[in-house]
Amino acid sequence: MESSSTGTGTGGGRRAATRQKLYEAAVTLIAEQGFSATTVDEIAERAGVAKGTVYYNFASKNELFEELLRHGVGLLTVSLRTAAEETEARGGSRVEALDAMIRAGLVFIDRYPAFTQLYVAELWRTNRAWQSTLMVVRQEAVAVVEKVLREGVERGELSAEIDVPLTAAAMVGMVLVAALDWQSFQSERSLDDVHSALSLLLRGRVSGNR
Repeated sequence: MESSSTGTGTGGGRRAATRQKLYEAAVTLIAEQGFSATTVDEIAERAGVAKGTVYYNFASKNELFEELLRHGVGLLTVSLRTAAEETEARGGSRVEALDAMIRAGLVFIDRYPAFTQLYVAELWRTNRAWQSTLMVVRQEAVAVVEKVLREGVERGELSAEIDVPLTAAAMVGMVLVAALDWQSFQSERSLDDVHSALSLLLRGRVSGNR
């Protein structure tokens, strides 16, 4: 998973690259065999670093996973925000911004399927040490969608009757679940196919109304 920023100086860049390798190793292993079954030794081996390097960067396996969640959801949040801002810059509507965010979410999930599977799985668990962190980063991603929805209501593009927080959460959930279903059961479909189907839902055209 690529970092959204680079470290300052050679040392910072080197450490960022090391953490990147650890994130990638951890997300792959945990997706394959689960968090409890994955050991620090296996993460270090998969990343091609010494076990001590893992503990130099993270105090524990729990901290590594918690930072992995922050990192991954942070990348998703940036991609959603960028899609909205680019649509705004070219004069697009808020509905067009939401559509662009759906596509950005699909692109992210297509690029990082193992992380997405982990993230969705962790949302259903309530006994994890990182539960509070997960809720914070989830809300950061949903808040980006909420902002665009509120702007759409203010500009008269969207109904004032919509429940913004719930609608934002539903949109994020729709993209996550639809993308995982696509990759698991309908992998022959293209990203464009999936985006087109979700775009119809967004624009309220499933019923046949135009």
